[in-house]
Amino acid sequence: MDKSFKRRVLFVSAAASFLGPFMISTVNIALPVIGLYFKADAADLGWVATSYMLATAAALVPVGRAADIIGRRKIFLLGAALLAIFNFLALFSMNLTFLILCRLLQGIGGAMIVTTSVAILASIFPPGERGRAMGINTAATYLGLSMGPFCGGILVQNFGWKSIFVSTGVFSLFVFYMIFRYIKREWRVAKEEPFDILGSALYVIFLLSFMYGIFLVPQVKSLYFISAGIVIALLFLRHQWIVPNPVFNIKLFLGNRSFAFSNLAALINYAATASVAFLLSLYLQYVKGMSPQLAGSVLVIQPAIQAGFSPFAGRMSDNVEPRYIASAGMALTALGLFFLSRLSLATSFFHLIFALCFLGFGFALFSSPNVNAIMSSVTNEYYGAASSTLATMRLLGQTMSLALATAIFSLKLGKAQIAANLDLFLGSVNLAFFISANTCLAGIYFSYVRGRIHIDKT
Repeated sequence: MDKSFKRRVLFVSAAASFLGPFMISTVNIALPVIGLYFKADAADLGWVATSYMLATAAALVPVGRAADIIGRRKIFLLGAALLAIFNFLALFSMNLTFLILCRLLQGIGGAMIVTTSVAILASIFPPGERGRAMGINTAATYLGLSMGPFCGGILVQNFGWKSIFVSTGVFSLFVFYMIFRYIKREWRVAKEEPFDILGSALYVIFLLSFMYGIFLVPQVKSLYFISAGIVIALLFLRHQWIVPNPVFNIKLFLGNRSFAFSNLAALINYAATASVAFLLSLYLQYVKGMSPQLAGSVLVIQPAIQAGFSPFAGRMSDNVEPRYIASAGMALTALGLFFLSRLSLATSFFHLIFALCFLGFGFALFSSPNVNAIMSSVTNEYYGAASSTLATMRLLGQTMSLALATAIFSLKLGKAQIAANLDLFLGSVNLAFFISANTCLAGIYFSYVRGRIHIDKT
């Protein structure tokens, strides 16, 4: 395949992978200002961030299957178009409900981009080159996460919260143009197969119920939603087992050890680490007295290191079994989390930087090789399902991580103010990081025993 075509596709995919995390992190920075603008309370304001995550998670698997039937390029284009349209429509929000609706529809567009970009990369890059491509794509994701708070802070401070949606809308149009201009091929690996409507509906209902229940932890009613989600999930799995053309082929998990354990390792990794920025942001501002801008500058260290080393780790996984590299990354991540579980009022800046460096390097070693292992463990016809499954694991893990942190705060602090109860706050932070570190230790096992993806050439 033409090398220039590969480079163009990699650039477009990396730009799309940058867009989603950048949009999420810039909006999070703007939440306090949006709250003042709409006179919204904290609970309602939380839905501005949560609605995007819920919509993306619910849409991932159906969208991945639709892409295999309709065409990955078409869904990729449609996703960029939806992001552009509803970013610009958000500018006309007269109330918070309309803004949340725009965020929901943006989330569907985000799901279309996430699931198709990785599938297209896996389709055009052979196993010997795939790790490097996935590494660059992963680096773009974490570059978006690291630049979002910095750029978002500048935009909000100087031009108001609507400037965030203008910038992400323009960037979405850029991604749409790049897809239209440079990706001329189409991938329809299941064009003759029907779309599983019932399975898609069950999947959406189960995931929304389960994730909403997690967001409600530790409230008692969270148990109702989580339980309902589990029951519907069982119905979904039964339906997927017997239907001829399932929206998600669960036999991939049963008959493919590398695929199943790699996805489980991803879930564990995100469940252990997604709350790091949230917890450290509070620690730096409440305990260390840093300004939001200075705290954001400190938090950039970890994703910046990850962005820098991800291409290297991905390229390495083309020649070395990903399980070795990813397991080492999981171990370094666990070590970094253990360092953070020792935070106190007197913790030195050096200790904090040291821990963030461990996390950044550990994330880099784990993420790219793990993606390479997942996409290399399936054939082309399952690339859409594999990429949507991986993205679902990421969102479920992120939700579980944030829910754990929120639950610990609710149990230890209750309604108490953080500034007046720093000892209780530090105890909560340390407990959250300690649980996360042990979770990562458990994840090393699944990462290591996943099996091989490289075929011996002897």
